[in-house]
Amino acid sequence: MRAVQLTASPPAPVLLETDAPEPIPGATEVLVQVYAAGVTPTELRWYPTSHNKDGSERTGAIPGHEFSGVITALGAAVNEYSIGDEVFGLNDWFADGATAEYCVADASSISPKPASLTDAEAAAVPIGALTAWQGLERARLQAGQRILVHGGAGAVGGFVIQLARLRGAHVITTASAQNKEFVLGLGAEHAIDYSAERFEEQVQDLDAVFDCVGGDTLRRSWRVLKPGGRMVTIASNSEAAEDPRIKDAFFIVEPNHQQLAKIGELLDQGKLRVFVDAEVPLCEAAAAYSRKVESRRGYGKTIVVMPALQNR
Repeated sequence: MRAVQLTASPPAPVLLETDAPEPIPGATEVLVQVYAAGVTPTELRWYPTSHNKDGSERTGAIPGHEFSGVITALGAAVNEYSIGDEVFGLNDWFADGATAEYCVADASSISPKPASLTDAEAAAVPIGALTAWQGLERARLQAGQRILVHGGAGAVGGFVIQLARLRGAHVITTASAQNKEFVLGLGAEHAIDYSAERFEEQVQDLDAVFDCVGGDTLRRSWRVLKPGGRMVTIASNSEAAEDPRIKDAFFIVEPNHQQLAKIGELLDQGKLRVFVDAEVPLCEAAAAYSRKVESRRGYGKTIVVMPALQNR
């Protein structure tokens, strides 16, 4: 099968299109013919991309751990799906990803593809929407509470705004001036231009902060929380932080079939929207990971479209 693989490790990873063996599903896994795969550029610097679970060095990783496609083979213990089912979901961070013609995923990590979405749209959902869902649960966000979302126009932040509004919360977000109308359209009640305003001078006494940016933005965010307010961060530069507050606030999304199915229902009901920034063929995947693809919107997710989808 054709795939994109890493040929060097961080800090200077190199992606090349190559031939790779078609994976074989384990007992609880399915084999998916990939139609589309989401691009998360920071993934190339993640620990699982360059290491195995036992800590040994990993080489030749295939990136892209969210996808849509069709099941072409079933593991011996899988009985909830059939060959030909269209699905979307995640696969294990330490496994080869979906920027390939085929990938394997545990049956507990996928869900039927929302009928209202294109395959490219479906592939843009799993990481962002599940991260938002699980982060809001960690924040224990309730109706009537106030939350600040950093990076509201991003692939995760856009889902955080929408899901927080569905919970009945009041949403404030930071975004660029060009994305102000976009985030307001998602349900934010106030958008702070991070390049022109300091958010801590605009808001105080918040119930929660959902940080998708990290760094100085995260450090400044503690002062806008009320006593007992909750901080959640997904910024990759927070994972190795020594500050116990940041360690406690940081989390990594986990596959969850039940949550993904509920998200699919919200999408089909029109209560949740997904945005694709750009669609690129497999031969341009390396450029997508280096952020050299010309954006058509400036928000949402870049998606790699596989030959199987192009030939449908």
